[in-house]
Amino acid sequence: MTAITDILVRKADGSETDLSDYAGKLLLIVNTASKCGFTPQYEGLEALHRKFADRGFEVLGFPCNQFGAQEPGDAQEIATFCSLTYDVTFPVFAKVDVNGPDAAPIFRHLKKEAPGVLGTEGIKWNFTKFLVDRDGKVVDRYAPTTKPEDIEKDIEKLL
Repeated sequence: MTAITDILVRKADGSETDLSDYAGKLLLIVNTASKCGFTPQYEGLEALHRKFADRGFEVLGFPCNQFGAQEPGDAQEIATFCSLTYDVTFPVFAKVDVNGPDAAPIFRHLKKEAPGVLGTEGIKWNFTKFLVDRDGKVVDRYAPTTKPEDIEKDIEKLL
C-alpha cells in the first residue's frame, strides 16, 4: 500500500512534490471550487485550520473544475480569490481532476480508501472532504453538504 506522504502532488506554482511535509499530521483534504454554492465553506475550512494547526492539523485544498466548470481560473486567480475573499492560509495546490482517467493520484488513493455511499468511489461534487489520521489512514469521507464545523468533533477525537 502506498503511504499518503509518498504520493506526488502538484503545487500551485506547477512544481511537483510529495506530501512528506505532512507526515504525522492530521489532514482534511478537500476538492474545492471558487464558483460553487459550497464555496463559502472556505471560511469554515480556514477556521478549522487556524483553530487546530498548532496541534498538528492541516487542511489541504485541491481546486477542481470537473463539476459545472466552477473552478475556471488559473492558479494565480484561484490563490488571489482564496486569499482576498476568505483569507485562506492553508495550502491550495494546483487544479486537479478527481474523477476519470486523469484523476490525480491523491484522489485515486483517497477514493479507494474511503468509498462513498453504496461503495462507489466517484466524487459527486466540489467540497468532498477526506479526513486522514496521523498515520496516513483515511478515516472518513464527508459529503459536500457536510459543513466544516460539523467535522470539528471528529478532528478533536483524532488530535
